[in-house]
Formats: sequence, structure tokens, C-alpha cells
Amino acid sequence: MTTTRQIVARNIAHRGDAQDYTPNKTTKITDIYGMHVFNDSVMKAHLPKNIYKNLKETIERNQALDPSIADIVAAAMKDWAIELGATHYTHWFQPLTGATAEKHDSFLTPQNDGSAIMRFSGTELTQGEPDASSFPSGGIRATFEARGYTAWDPSSSAFVRLNDQGGTLFVPTAFCSYTGEALDKKTPVLRSQEALSNAGVRLLRALGNTEVSLINSTVGLEQEYFLIDAEFFNARPDLVATGRTLYGAAPYKGQSLDDHYFGSIKARVLSFMQDTEQALHKLGVPVKTRHNEVAPGQYEVAPIFERSNVAIDHNMLVMEVMKSIAEKHKFRMLLHEKPFAGLNGSGKHCNWSMADNLGNNLLEPGHTPHENMQFLVILTAILRGIDQYASLLRLTVAHAGNDHRLGANEAPPAIISAFLGDELGSIVEDLAQGSATSSSSKSKIDLGSLVLPDLPKDTTDRNRTSPFAFTGNKFEFRALGASQHVGGPVFFLNTIVADSFDYMAEEINAKMKKGVSIAVAADEVVKGTLKKHIRVVFNGDGYSEAWHKEAAKRGLPNLPGTPEATQEMLSPEAGRLFEKYKVLSRGELEARYNIKLENYIKTLEIEFNAAQDIARTLILPAALEYQSQLAGSVAAAKACGVGGDRQAKLLTDLSNNIEKLLAALEQFEAGLEQIPQGEDFEHADYCREKLIPLMSELREVADSLETQVDDRLWPLPKYREMLFLS
Repeated sequence: MTTTRQIVARNIAHRGDAQDYTPNKTTKITDIYGMHVFNDSVMKAHLPKNIYKNLKETIERNQALDPSIADIVAAAMKDWAIELGATHYTHWFQPLTGATAEKHDSFLTPQNDGSAIMRFSGTELTQGEPDASSFPSGGIRATFEARGYTAWDPSSSAFVRLNDQGGTLFVPTAFCSYTGEALDKKTPVLRSQEALSNAGVRLLRALGNTEVSLINSTVGLEQEYFLIDAEFFNARPDLVATGRTLYGAAPYKGQSLDDHYFGSIKARVLSFMQDTEQALHKLGVPVKTRHNEVAPGQYEVAPIFERSNVAIDHNMLVMEVMKSIAEKHKFRMLLHEKPFAGLNGSGKHCNWSMADNLGNNLLEPGHTPHENMQFLVILTAILRGIDQYASLLRLTVAHAGNDHRLGANEAPPAIISAFLGDELGSIVEDLAQGSATSSSSKSKIDLGSLVLPDLPKDTTDRNRTSPFAFTGNKFEFRALGASQHVGGPVFFLNTIVADSFDYMAEEINAKMKKGVSIAVAADEVVKGTLKKHIRVVFNGDGYSEAWHKEAAKRGLPNLPGTPEATQEMLSPEAGRLFEKYKVLSRGELEARYNIKLENYIKTLEIEFNAAQDIARTLILPAALEYQSQLAGSVAAAKACGVGGDRQAKLLTDLSNNIEKLLAALEQFEAGLEQIPQGEDFEHADYCREKLIPLMSELREVADSLETQVDDRLWPLPKYREMLFLS
């Protein structure tokens, strides 16, 4: 008997030599970079000077678009897109599904004489009207309230995506309801950018910096992913339905030799990477790095830093383009946080910083006392925000997939803390105690005369166990899951820091009104703030049990699962924070709470149904078939007088495990029937506390059977095949 699994493995093993996967001749990156983007150089070439200047100011100063220029910009954008081969346009938006959405409309406009022209008006550019009733709204909109609007985001460049039949102009947009509530991931990011800029400029004014007029957060996103052959993927119903394997015994090798990490990239995989990079470079996505990750079959791509809302748009493009090109190479790209049990999972490290309108990175420590003072005030503000709003930051990375990673000795723990490294950490700790000593002179100093030692990017070791680590001139928020939309973590972080900037500015200004200098006021506020919030700084091993105990002593919150973390969204503290900065209303927060819990429940329900079906219709029949064959063999051997106790024990052990499988399956199915009806939180909590452990017990028995059943009968592609045959 030959199973589908064996046929698939044979097909993959004979795919061909490496030369089959040699990419097309590579064009110079500089020749193709941004060629499908309506970027600054394209605008300058296609727009009248005064229109270009007006639009440029809108983008750079976060100003409202002048409606009078919309028709001219739209006409230029249309002509440029048609030259590339576009026939349609779409408002590309990011609803609360966590994915992107698009509705294509043709440029074609029929005329009365039977001819047609290509038309794209300013109104069509700036505003669209997709149906809002079929997207998640969390209760903001009733089903019959269908109207919603998309609004152009000029700060994120429009682009053209081509295929063999033509192309489409993509216009990045925000998405809101008829009554103005945000129904997307982009709108809160844009609102938070404005809040961060206003508060940041106010703080810099308090410190005597009158040159800066605008601040933006910047983000660089490291994207991890798995690749497996498409035939393996299609032969695994759990992967098709859930994006992860619900069953699978550990492979012989796995990642135990650490030889995949940064290893030589296979020719077929490298071809996929090169094709992906060319496609992304044409779309202006500045992908920079590619390499093998820790687990076999796991890889990473990383771009250069960009303004936050642009970086988020580009990350969505990265995931979409990579999935599409993977299919062309007969791969499937897996973005689930834990597609293979027992192996390294996939995250998305969010490197976050801030830049002012003069081009300065506000997290550069600097080399002069004035720069040091500004840096330490900003650093202190961030630490205050991370400590005061740790629970809110934790909830931004809470979802079903990420629950497999956080705290699982491969990702940061669910306890939010900040890593500063030995040198900077020592200075901050000394300041929290009321004084600081420089690393060179060991003399007592204050912010008025502080000259920090030069802090290059490699001043300290990296701490991969820290959720929020300072890495030279940025913070690396390491707790994000690979599949998740980055908008939530970024707009929460922007808003948290904006609140701390305002706090620091108010405190410094209050002290200066009493007649003290800027340096003295800043010194006192930094020391007082650090003394209160230094507890969030931890430079040790975040995986250790000792840290969990220490964190509890410090009073740091520990929210291990999605249901309890999500509840923080309804806290009075969250409501006050986001209403204060007009990032989200309490109604919008509550809507996101409802959507988050609903998504968690639905994700797990799909897994539960798949686990039940696969166990009953694939694993159990295979085990029973082998039991029948083994029983016949044992009986025949005994009849011939050659059978022994050891052979009989094989049958007994197999039968016992089949009974265990049936018992675990019955318990799991009984648990499914007892799901509480009513409140989503009770439902979600029951799934986490009751059903997930029952599903794990079912898997444990099934995986044990995989190591017992005749390989020729096992129906599912095995880890040893999916991870190593490509």
C-alpha cells in the first residue's frame, strides 16, 4: 500500500537538480528600485512645480491635503500607472481582519459616442466607499449599516502591481465607518504619530530645543517565516486549515546541531528569495537582509528603517508578495508563530525609534552634554511608559498563535521589561538612586555636566530574552508574532511614549517656573522618574524562573495568555490614555476588544475541529489498520510455534495506545460540548484553560502512535520529510 504521503515525498525528492531553480538574470537593483512606485522622483517629474511642492508639504508636515490639487495629482498618477500597464485602481486598506483588502475599479469610462476614455478623478483618488458591513467592527456598526469610507494616505506612496494580464494602481488608504470610527489598523497609527509628534516637540521645547517642529516614529521589521514544499502542505489538512501542524512526532535531527542557522541557503530557496527581493524592490520596499533562521526550513528577511506607517504598509506587502512568489516556486510560506512543535517558532521583531524633521535619531546618545541631557530625558520617558503601561503593551502581542511562543524559551516572556545593557543600565540605575558616576572618572555628576561615554551599537551584548531591548540607537520590541499586523504594537507604543513625553515636559516646566535652570529641572525629573520606574529595567535572563519570581516582587504584571491580556483593553487606564490623545475612543477600544476575543475563539475552534477530524478519520484508521496487520502477524507466528512474548508486547503496546487515543478523543469531544455560552471572555478562557490542554493530551498520544505505526500506513507527511525534503 502506498500512501499519499509517500507519493508526495517521492515527487519532491525527484523535483530536479539545483539548476532548475536558477533565477532569471538579475537586473541591477538601482535600476529597478521603486520603478513601480509613485514616489518623490516620479511626482516631481509628473506634477507641476507648485502642485508638487504643495503635495510634498502635505506629506512631510502631516498636513491635510489641499482639495484643489487632488484632480491634478490623480490625473498624473493615472497617466503614470497606465504607462506601466495598469488598467484598474484600488483603495488598498487594512481592515480589522489583520489582512489587507482591495476592490478594483477600472479607469475605463464609456462615452456617449460609443468610445471610451481612461479617467481617474481627485474624488476617486481621495475617497472610496467599500461595504463596511462584512468587515469586523466589534459592535460599532450593525449588519444593516453598510456604509464605510476609505481615505487616501498621501504619506504612503501609491504603487502598481503587475501580472501577465495587466496591472492595478494601489492607493494606500485608511478605512472608517459612516460615523467616523476607525475600522482599520492604519488610522490609529496615523493618529498616534500626530500625538507622538506634538508631545515630543513640546518636550524638546522644554529642554531648549527650538529647531525641531516634527517627530515621527520609525520602524524596521525583521520577518521570520517557514517554507515547505506545496505538495507536503496540501497533504496536511491541519496546515491548510490552521497554518500549523496539530500533530507530528519530533524528527530525528530537528535543530539539535544548530547547523541551519546562518547556513548556506539552498539553491531552490535562494531562487525564491531573489525573485521576492526583485518584486519588492520594484515596489520600493527596502529589503536588506536574508538568511537561514534557527529551525530547518525557517528563514528571515529584514528591511531598512522607515517611517512607521510606511514600514507597516511595506510589511503587509512583504507578506503578500512572499506568499505569492512562494507558490510560483511550488513552496508554501508559513507565517504561523509555531507551525512545528518542538522547533523554534517565528516572530517579527519590531525595531522602534524616533526621528525629527532635521533627520536626527532621538535615540542616539550623542557626544555632548546637551545631547546627553536630551537623550536621557527621552530614555527616561520611554522607561516610564513601558513600566506604567506594561499590560497594554503586552496585550498588543497577544493572540492564539503567539501564545505558543511567549515565555517558551525561544521568545521573550509575557512579562514586559526593558534591557539597557551593562553600561547604560548602570548609569540609569545610579541616576535612579539620586546620582550617577561616569564610567571613566567615577565622579559624581548630574545632567547639567553629564558626558556619556561613547555608546556605539555594540556597546553591550544582545539580550534575546528581553521583550523590549535597547540596541544602540533603537528599541527592539521582540515579542511580536510573525503573522500579526504591526499596527497595534506601534500605535500603542507611540501613544504610551507620547503620554510620557507630556509628563516629562509638564514636570520640567513646573520646576523651571520655580526658577531653576533647564539642566537642574531635567536632572531632578529624570532622577525622580527613574526611581519610580527603574523596576522595569532587567538585564538578565528573561527565561529563568528566578526572573519570574523577581518580577512578581517588583510588582510587574504577568499575563501569560491572550484572554487575560485582552481584558486590559477595557481598563479605565486604557480608555483615558487613548481618549486623551484622540487615538481611539472608548467605543473603538471596546470594538477591538470584541474583535480580538472573537478572533481568538474562532482560531481555536478551527484548530479544535481539525484536530478532532484528523484524529478520527486519518490517525485512528491508520493505527487500527496496523493493529489488524500486526495481530495477524503475531497470530500466524504463534500458530507456527515461533511467536514470542516480545512480539505480543508490540501488539499490546499498540492496542493500549489506541485505547488512550480513543479515551483522549472522547474527553476532548466532551469538553467541546461543554463550551460556555454567552460572554466571549468566558468562552475564550474556557478554550485556554480546558480545551487546549485536552487537545495537547490528544496530540501526545497521536504522536506516540506515529512512532509505532508502520511507516507505509501513516497518512500525514512527517516532520522529518517536510523540514528536510525541499
